[in-house]
Amino acid sequence: MKRKNLGWVLFFLLPSAIPLFVFTVVPMVSSLWVSLHKWNLISPMEWVGLRNYQNLLTDETTRRVFLHTLIYVAGYLPIVYAGGLGLALALNQKLKGRAFLRATYFLPVVTSWVVVALVWKWLLNPSNGLVNQVLGAVGLPEPGWWTDPQWALPAVILSSAWKDLGFVMVILLAGLQSIPSDIYEAAKVDGSSAWQRFWRVTLPLLSPSTFFVVVISLINGFQVFDQVYVMTGGGPQGSSQVVVGQIYDLTFRYGRAGEASALSWILFAVILLITVFQIRGQRRWVHYA
Repeated sequence: MKRKNLGWVLFFLLPSAIPLFVFTVVPMVSSLWVSLHKWNLISPMEWVGLRNYQNLLTDETTRRVFLHTLIYVAGYLPIVYAGGLGLALALNQKLKGRAFLRATYFLPVVTSWVVVALVWKWLLNPSNGLVNQVLGAVGLPEPGWWTDPQWALPAVILSSAWKDLGFVMVILLAGLQSIPSDIYEAAKVDGSSAWQRFWRVTLPLLSPSTFFVVVISLINGFQVFDQVYVMTGGGPQGSSQVVVGQIYDLTFRYGRAGEASALSWILFAVILLITVFQIRGQRRWVHYA
């Protein structure tokens, strides 16, 4: 009987398992095979073993693009979490038009990255962008957002955080609404202030949602590409080039698909290591009610 049920389970899993195998497993194995070769996408592959990995690990460009990616993640994560938490706290109150505001803040999440990047590229235009016009009107300096090497990466961080605020808001809002109201009532009876209730009740009981947001945001942050490609193209002077952008350039601009595949696997190993570290460390700060 059990063997018969197992057959039915495998039968119903096939529609999902076949695309997963064809479009995920096969490309991953192929990428691993290519990473062990020298290949320009046209001529036959030449076996080089681990030389691509050795070259990348000692390459100054590889270190620079990983540094830019780390800076992006370090700037993006606090902004998107603090902004998403602020929106979730505000929209968890009994406000008029609350449903409309939630939909409005979520709208950028379902908008194409290319559209968002083009809009922000226009807003941050150093010569006639709206942001610089406002800054100039109040007497503040007008940065060369995507033309100045010092401001290119902050411009990408700003646009990315704006787009993902709605996603973080929805996750944290669901977490807030799962906190039992009687805990807040008991805290009020004990005489705790609004700040004490936020610090000692809301944040600890929101930790599972926070953990999910941090893990997903870090994974997405290390794979940032679209907005960089559209807004800055990795420039100026390579100041905003990130790891996935470097993988793209190695493959399609320089014809070094073997090194690009090796860099993909190095990035995969970094993301996997950080995710495992986060999962193991969650026991110390994530509280499940």
